Amino acid sequence: MARIPLSGTQYTLRAGDDEAVIASVGASLRSFRHADRDLVVPFDADVVRPAYRGATLAPWPNRIVDGRYEFAGVEHQTAITEPGRGHALHGLVAWLDFEAIDRGASHVTLAATIEAQTGYPWRVRVEVRYELGGAGLTQTVTAINESAEAAPFGTGPHPYLVAGSSPLDEWTLELPAATVLEVTPDRLSPVATASVTSDADRFDFRAPRVLGAVEIDHAFTDLTRDGAGVATVRVMDAAAGTGVQLTWDAACPWVQVHTADQPGGPGTPGHRAGLAVEPMTCAPDAFNAARYDYEAGLRVIAPGEQVSASWSISAL
Repeated sequence: MARIPLSGTQYTLRAGDDEAVIASVGASLRSFRHADRDLVVPFDADVVRPAYRGATLAPWPNRIVDGRYEFAGVEHQTAITEPGRGHALHGLVAWLDFEAIDRGASHVTLAATIEAQTGYPWRVRVEVRYELGGAGLTQTVTAINESAEAAPFGTGPHPYLVAGSSPLDEWTLELPAATVLEVTPDRLSPVATASVTSDADRFDFRAPRVLGAVEIDHAFTDLTRDGAGVATVRVMDAAAGTGVQLTWDAACPWVQVHTADQPGGPGTPGHRAGLAVEPMTCAPDAFNAARYDYEAGLRVIAPGEQVSASWSISAL
């Protein structure tokens, strides 16, 4: 019997000049290449996935502060999975092994079930479809509430985009967001929303400009969309003449952007290797939405109901 790599069963999708490899653990985007160049930061098949690189995030993206929240009048305490900051990070499916329920040359659908547990006492089935086509690589996450009670839910992806061969500091970012979520510097706990002009050098990329040495690990909202309601983040490498974009519809009113700065700085594996762009159906700590004076976007799935969100990555 063939040994399964540490990142799980591998599913290779091909269409035209595009090739994507999906790893079953966390329904993770392990690599995505267009015409022999990386569009996301890849990782090897037989390694423990580096943190959340390429993972599917559910039933919440980002953080639940202190791992505590109240829902329908009941207090819940989830496991602390970000011990350095004391939060519950990126949900419960990132380390589940998903099973393929449909596959072809250019698509695969993977499924796993979040079993009711301490801190999240609902059974939710999560189906993740990846498909290569005219829009590049499209990922769709569908959640079905198999519980007898309504369940809180949020989702999003965690790709690190790669514009080209130049260093990240030389890439140009276009981020059509007017509002940034301010966070505490030590724990990244949400504080309040502010205009991106409050620190324009760091946060205002509505007009495309070079990233430079800016460090970002923040959520953004109030997104400018096209006539079809689609928001687009573009990252370009002018020297290489290449780029990548990520698009999504109104299902995700928030997006997290992270310049992949590592605590050890230059020389640390993965330091500023790519730009994390994570469309999210809800804000960080949305399970505690009542604390905040802005719309956090928490979804509540009725028993038997399903909700979906999707996004696409493509070459420029």
